[in-house]
Amino acid sequence: MVNVAVYARVSSDRQKKNETIASQTAALREHARQMGAVLPAEWVFEDEGHSGATLTRPALERLRDLIAAVQIDVVLCYSPDRLARKFAYQALLIEEFTRAGTRVEFVKGPRGDSPEDQLMVQFQGMFAEYEKAQILERYRRGKAHRARAGSVNVLSGAPFGYHYRRRSDQLGAGYEVVHHEAILVTEMFRRYADEGVSIAALARWLTEKGVPTRTGKNRWDRSVIWAMLRNPAYKGTAVFGKTMVDNTPAGLNRVA
Repeated sequence: MVNVAVYARVSSDRQKKNETIASQTAALREHARQMGAVLPAEWVFEDEGHSGATLTRPALERLRDLIAAVQIDVVLCYSPDRLARKFAYQALLIEEFTRAGTRVEFVKGPRGDSPEDQLMVQFQGMFAEYEKAQILERYRRGKAHRARAGSVNVLSGAPFGYHYRRRSDQLGAGYEVVHHEAILVTEMFRRYADEGVSIAALARWLTEKGVPTRTGKNRWDRSVIWAMLRNPAYKGTAVFGKTMVDNTPAGLNRVA
């Protein structure tokens, strides 16, 4: 009798709403039944809302731990891109499972261990990785275009004193003033600009007021106050793309 575990994954909210994780799992269960395999309920692993571009996924972590501890003959996965979006991650997982004596089988993909099937898995992995990169690039360019056109849809969390209104069929996205917070913001700027109150004193004042920060904390830090004083949103300017990811190695700041 063959021991089988199954793994299913969806990444986006739209896929979760369409219940594609349930359809994947149903197809995997049916495939295991046709194989005549033993599939314990606790050996069904599902990652909802987790990207295939990373290996840090709760269900995948549990599956890898199980394979390292228990002899499992086959891991069923719907397709190679459900296992991982990046080909390098696919190869890493398949090699790790193979060393443990576990074979990976795809319902929609190559079935055997022949060189031709392995080559097909590699091609599918590369195509999945290309598709992911293409989607991200289109998303980035689309957001940049909407930002240049003045759309607030590209912005996310509103600063203290504002509420972010999502786009609806009647209205576009935008910032709405939260009046009881706006009173505190106005007083904070007045004290800083007119009275020369220090940032530390402003932080103590807001903390004593018992008003939570935008993130829900009861204590106001000086760094939060300084960021608010420099935030152009308070003068009516919303900025998109203020920061960017820098993948270059950080330079040494002391003598080794």
